[in-house]
Amino acid sequence: MTHTQPPNTIHRYTGGERITHWGLVLGFLLAGLSGYALFHPALFWMSSLTGGGTWSRILHPYFGLYMLLTFVILAWRVRHDNKMDELDWAWLKHMDKVVHNKEEGVPEVGRYNAGQKMLYVALSLCMAGLLITGVMMWRSLFSHYFSVGTIRVASFAHALLAFGLMLLVIVHVYSSFWIKGSIDAMLTGWVTPGWAYKHHRRWYRKHLRGETPHAK
Repeated sequence: MTHTQPPNTIHRYTGGERITHWGLVLGFLLAGLSGYALFHPALFWMSSLTGGGTWSRILHPYFGLYMLLTFVILAWRVRHDNKMDELDWAWLKHMDKVVHNKEEGVPEVGRYNAGQKMLYVALSLCMAGLLITGVMMWRSLFSHYFSVGTIRVASFAHALLAFGLMLLVIVHVYSSFWIKGSIDAMLTGWVTPGWAYKHHRRWYRKHLRGETPHAK
């Protein structure tokens, strides 16, 4: 994909990564709205946003599969940048400084910090659990393979996993607003050298040496 670099910026996210990320956001909203509408009568009004109760029930599994597919694509793209190393574990020991936005004595961060990497793992586990329990609940295709008791347990687990996923997404969104410039980076693909040096210094140093895939 061709792109024009704004002056005095660094390329952080490719077009493919950004498209997949926002596609995942769309999938989360569609699956969430249709799923929570079926979770409790008090939330049933949400079904009007996806065509009513019947359509919400029909479309929810497909929305979930779409969300899972976009997540798998994005997770595969960034898998190498989300491996924990010794500096990441050391970074976690300085969380008190990180929370207060103090960089002195904190280990330098790569493309993603340890918190982002742990979020990556947690999201992956949630997605896997939602897939397994969702298949067990999918009445028109798979539920006849499982007993009523098993499906009830799967339904309860599915609801817990969906709630956990929602909390993880809230943490992710809050962090994006907390670290100013993060949302702009995912919208445009570019960050300033100052932003990169402050928040992802190890990645920035690799960028200067031409060792990152987005060094251009």
